[in-house]
Amino acid sequence: MNKLSTKERAQILAVLCEGIGINAASRITGASKNTVLKLLADAGEACALYQDEAHRQLNLKRIECDEIWSFVGMKQKNVPRELKGTFGYGDVYTWTAIDAETKLIPCWHVGTRGAESANYFIKDLAERLASRVQLTTDGHKAYLDAVEDAFGAGIDFAQLIKLYGTEGQTKEDSRRYSPADCTGIEKRPIEGDPDPALISTSYVERQNLTMRMHMRRFTRLTNAFSKKIENHMHAISLYFMFYNYCKIHKSLRITPAMAAGLTDHVWELADIVNLIQEPEPQKRGPYKKQNSN
Repeated sequence: MNKLSTKERAQILAVLCEGIGINAASRITGASKNTVLKLLADAGEACALYQDEAHRQLNLKRIECDEIWSFVGMKQKNVPRELKGTFGYGDVYTWTAIDAETKLIPCWHVGTRGAESANYFIKDLAERLASRVQLTTDGHKAYLDAVEDAFGAGIDFAQLIKLYGTEGQTKEDSRRYSPADCTGIEKRPIEGDPDPALISTSYVERQNLTMRMHMRRFTRLTNAFSKKIENHMHAISLYFMFYNYCKIHKSLRITPAMAAGLTDHVWELADIVNLIQEPEPQKRGPYKKQNSN
């Protein structure tokens, strides 16, 4: 059985991390589609495990949170009746948090847009922080109870609510995801003493755009989408590993992980390949020669 070298696997991951789809990655690298998918799964699991263990006791100060929409398998309107309400079919939301200073993504969660996912995500975020932070979210109501349950009074929390106007917007504009004009914002302190000058969701919203550019399955208005929720989650884990540890941030001139003190060097994709645990070889029993009659 042929086995890809570290260099060959790193090349496949490099293609995937630059926003290329599975089929195109197979054509570019010469690897089979099944090989690309298997490597994506192995790398995704390894990246999720590594970041889950490494992103603890983080000394971050200013967090922004948001959720980004995508779909798996089919659009929500096309989900058959027997599958409606089943996670992994139709609308899927990725909840993300970003530190405004180091640009680190400390955690994320793939789920629905409801209260259950909000509670899980915010609780996970709270468990990773070493000190009090200022947190800003959009006006999504699910954040209110989630932040209260996870942080209590130990946080400076505010919501930034954008006000939109639809004047001049046609139905065709709405169908093609053309955003309405932002007519104003409202900064609403919720808990603690958040600094009004630092109430912002600009970094996390820009991060949403970066996700759409670096993961083909997030691209709008195309036939690119995740067919299985497992591959969707693997791609997200790989992307955040690449973003946090491999990609030099233009304004920082180092990686977010370096800025947050999680590593002292820029990771290569070969380093991510080395995180993948090789399966242990199966032990074979002693060979027994069959008696012939």
